[in-house]
Amino acid sequence: MREISDEKLRKYFSLTEKAISKVKIKEGLKVKERKAAEDFLDMAERYFSDAKHFRDKGDIVTAFAAVSYAHAWLDAGARLGLFDFGRDSYLFAAD
Repeated sequence: MREISDEKLRKYFSLTEKAISKVKIKEGLKVKERKAAEDFLDMAERYFSDAKHFRDKGDIVTAFAAVSYAHAWLDAGARLGLFDFGRDSYLFAAD
């Protein structure tokens, strides 16, 4: 496939929105780790906001890229042990 369908874009938006709402910063982290976790979550939320902005402007390619970056920040934080994500291997590539 050489295009980003509306269905695919909706799917990735839905997955990322669910992941953002599910992820929590892990309890008991050291100060430096907590700061990293906060930064990772902040980046995910900012990229997700950007993705919505580009989608609403009709820039589907950039919206898809931004939503992918948002989810990547969540996956990276989960893999590094910064987030409690309920071992959800559907929403996170970290289990």
